[in-house]
Amino acid sequence: MICSDPAEHRRRAAARTVDIAGLPLPDWQSITTRAYESWDRDRIVVDTAGRRVEECLGELRRALGPPVAGS
Repeated sequence: MICSDPAEHRRRAAARTVDIAGLPLPDWQSITTRAYESWDRDRIVVDTAGRRVEECLGELRRALGPPVAGS
């Protein structure tokens, strides 16, 4: 899951709440300077910018394909 719109990403980060006592949420500086390792294999990327949850979920389901019988 990514959010390719920096302004939307920042708005979402600022609006987050925590339901675990004592768990600090990262500030925008921490989010933007965090070190991320690049993936070296195929993966599914869903961009949530400007999209409803239902749209993102539908994209993910299509990318995963039909359920496997017996799983």
